[in-house]
Amino acid sequence: MTLSAALNTARSSLQATQTQISVVSRNTAGSSDPYYSRKIASVISQGGAVQVTISRASNLALYSKMLVATSGMAGNQAITAGLDQLNATIGDTALNASPAAKIGMLKSALSQLAKAPDSSTFAKAFLNSASDLVKSLNDATAEVQKARHDADTAIANSVGRINGLLTKFEAANQEVMRGYALGSDISDSLDARDALISQLSEEMGVQIVEREGGDLALYTDSGVPLFDRSPRKVSFQPTSAFGPSTVGNAVFIDGIQVTGAGAPMPLNTGNLVGQAKIRDDISVGYQSQLDELARNVIEAFKETDQSGSGLPDLAGIFSFAGSTGVPPNPAPSGLAGLLRLNPALAGQPDGGLAALRDGGINGAAYRHNPAAPGSDVAFSGRLYGLVSEMEKSRPVDPAFGFGATQSLQDFASSSAGWLQGLRASAKSEATYSEMLLSQASEAMSNATDVNGDDETARMLQLEHAYSASAKLISTINEMMKTLLAMV
Repeated sequence: MTLSAALNTARSSLQATQTQISVVSRNTAGSSDPYYSRKIASVISQGGAVQVTISRASNLALYSKMLVATSGMAGNQAITAGLDQLNATIGDTALNASPAAKIGMLKSALSQLAKAPDSSTFAKAFLNSASDLVKSLNDATAEVQKARHDADTAIANSVGRINGLLTKFEAANQEVMRGYALGSDISDSLDARDALISQLSEEMGVQIVEREGGDLALYTDSGVPLFDRSPRKVSFQPTSAFGPSTVGNAVFIDGIQVTGAGAPMPLNTGNLVGQAKIRDDISVGYQSQLDELARNVIEAFKETDQSGSGLPDLAGIFSFAGSTGVPPNPAPSGLAGLLRLNPALAGQPDGGLAALRDGGINGAAYRHNPAAPGSDVAFSGRLYGLVSEMEKSRPVDPAFGFGATQSLQDFASSSAGWLQGLRASAKSEATYSEMLLSQASEAMSNATDVNGDDETARMLQLEHAYSASAKLISTINEMMKTLLAMV
């Protein structure tokens, strides 16, 4: 080998080592970036020259598994957060703020009044307890609709984020394809593109399809195209305010419905799915239970015709806005928010005691006490009858899964238990999905992340190689000087 050839080889080796050192430095700098994949500098010898090609550590199977785990966890977290918000309608059981607790307190107050039917103090205590029950169901309805509105807002924010990420993905994908065609280092561009996909997977399940030239196509977990050469438009119309009868709008991808009833290709996982389930399923079901409870409360305290004239049943102590009758079965949507104390009780000189004790809120035909109004202060038959009505098992919608009949107290407790059961199950699912994501992330980390000790050891090796190449160049330089001096 001539000195000139040896010098070229040494210079090539020196340049290759410099490139390798640069890659190790990049790995060290990127070790704290969760989206960074370890770069690999491969040395190739061609015709006596040394070249370095840069690739990155990757594992498509593990990456796809991590995307699935990310979507699953995001959906479960959204459901858990929504159920935590709905749980505010129950609150701390020790504080007796739930509808079930209020019904128990109402029954206790009614029993006390039945034992002392002439006590205006007990009558006022009963009315206060009744008012507390009304407020509990009214507030619960407001909280349920707030939870639905918050979920709807979260869906709108999610859709906005998805469209923004798809726009960025288009630019990142084009950069990868351009670098691929030019043969340049695209490892950092691949990291940037993968980071965008990971963020998309938080909002919805994403599937990856690799194509020639470094191109990627994205589909939802139900198979709807999300990105194919260009981003697909994700659209959603938020709802400004929610009432019990309000139906939230669906999410569409390129005109295809992917959430809500009737969606031909519904999303399966992700934040969007969790928020839609809270808005359209869980909250709606819970509102129906509150409405059924309100219907049974009105039914239990209704007034019936005592004259034998065949007059219809009318609302007694409890009524609802817009009607003086007894609500039909099934309960009208939003009834729990319309529940109120009968306005006829207001302004009574005895605080409503006679109306509670004797009946007749709706007129003389509905009086249970046969004595003249106010003449029999010891009459307690009506009050004990109301206690029995509260304890009576009543038909309930079997779709709730609580059985065909239940008392007021049992139904309220079953409803609270249903919500708490869903909440416990959601927390368990969230914990499990977090564990799956942790395992997938750890496997992915082992395959693609930077190991600081390995990079330090590699740097030491490269420094030795760099010193050896530099010394070789210095030796060749001295030899050439000696040769020129001899000439």
